[in-house]
Amino acid sequence: MVRSLSRRAFLGGSLALGATGLLAACGGGASSGQGGGSGAWSFKDDTGNTVNLDRRPTRIAGLNDTIASLWNYGIVPVASFGATALADDVNFEGKDTSKVTEVGNTYGQIDVEALAAQRPDVIVTHAYPVDTSGKLDPAKPLYGFNDLEQQKLVGEVAPIVAIAMAGPATKVIERTVELATSLGVTEETLAEPRRKYEAARERLRKAAGSGLSVMAVAAYPSEGVHIAKAKDDPALRSYVDLGLSYPDPGGSDYYWRSVSWENITDYRTDVVLYSLRAMDGEAMLDQPTFAQLPAAKAGQVYPWEFSSMDYVAQARTIDNLAANLEKARKVS
Repeated sequence: MVRSLSRRAFLGGSLALGATGLLAACGGGASSGQGGGSGAWSFKDDTGNTVNLDRRPTRIAGLNDTIASLWNYGIVPVASFGATALADDVNFEGKDTSKVTEVGNTYGQIDVEALAAQRPDVIVTHAYPVDTSGKLDPAKPLYGFNDLEQQKLVGEVAPIVAIAMAGPATKVIERTVELATSLGVTEETLAEPRRKYEAARERLRKAAGSGLSVMAVAAYPSEGVHIAKAKDDPALRSYVDLGLSYPDPGGSDYYWRSVSWENITDYRTDVVLYSLRAMDGEAMLDQPTFAQLPAAKAGQVYPWEFSSMDYVAQARTIDNLAANLEKARKVS
């Protein structure tokens, strides 16, 4: 068996030391989300913290994955941090990022002084559960932060609002919509993206009706294959809710079932989705045992896209998945 790969490590890459420096304090240090209007602003976030401000926030900073969603609804951030540079993040393709100050492009590395210089009103990020129940652990930092000390420093710049990446994607998307609405996004702005999202879901529902079995993996040459558990991933879980056949890989660990290259032949599905943050499909096909899988022999190895949790990005990703399933056939 290969060593366990944490979900945090997979999504964020290698954890590195955070930032230091003096802070230009700009507010409290908790999370929040709800409400709007031109006057006082209040939002209760998914950690249970409520942020109260005397006016609606207009200068938004935060984790790439979270600000990408708000940007898709028209809210352009002033600063970003995350596991990659904005130029390398597919969630920002087609966007002019020249006016966004990148204060961190490696997971856990945040230039807190540079962040403070942008005078954000609020900082948005995600919170990941620690088990299948969706429980959040307050002893662990929110996603994007190296540790609790760094999180506290950032929280002294501006209040932090966290949306939990728990449950099905539909729930996460709606919570993100609630945050966006509180920040001033109108129903008129949301209407067309929502329509396209629902149309993409219906397309996937029809594609899933063929009964094709699917597994999503993150593979590494020296570690083997980590098979994601649909019940623990919001996007995969929402696909299953639409009828996608996704066999449970088993195992007691949260989120992943990790197997060696030698044992991957025990996991046979019609389609394999490979993470864009690990080995690509061609590299996996070079592994003799993986090449023996029915999906590999049929050439039914497609990208597993991680996209921001909003109508715009999810509609695109779901359409891409549906298109791949529509051209696939049962082989396992």
